Amino acid sequence: MGSCDDTDRGCVFSRALLSRAAACDCMARRTLGEREVLECTQPVARTNCSLLRALMRERARFALKLPPGEAPLVHAQVLRLQCGGLLGLQQVLGAGHSDVHPDVHRLVVEAQARHGSLMALPWEPIVAAMRDWQPRRRRPGETA
Repeated sequence: MGSCDDTDRGCVFSRALLSRAAACDCMARRTLGEREVLECTQPVARTNCSLLRALMRERARFALKLPPGEAPLVHAQVLRLQCGGLLGLQQVLGAGHSDVHPDVHRLVVEAQARHGSLMALPWEPIVAAMRDWQPRRRRPGETA
C-alpha cells in the first residue's frame, strides 16, 4: 500500500504514524537510503494490523469511492483510511480523548478483547470517521 510499508516488517499504519496522527509501541524507526522507514517489531501485531487495514479498506470502499481490489490508492486516500479509521476506532472504543494520538497496537488489542475479533467491530461509525476525516490545515507561511 505504499513505499513506507513495502518490506515484510514495514509498519502497516506508517502513513498515520509519519503524519503524527497516531503512535505505536511496536514501531521502530530506521533509515533506508535517504528515507525514514517504520518497521513493526512484533510479527503478530503486524498481522493484526494488516487485517485491520484490509477490513478498513473493504468496509469503506463504497463510502470513500475507493478502487476495487488491491488497486493502489493515492496518498490522500491512504491517510483518510489510516488516520480517520484509527480515530473512528478510538472513538468506538472510547479509548482516550480525541486530542491524544491513538496507540495503534493498544487499539487493536482492546478491539479484539472487547469484540472478540476485528470483523465484529461496529464499522458504521468507523467508516463515518474515515469519511469525515480532514487533513490538518497548514498555517500561512508553514512549509512541509
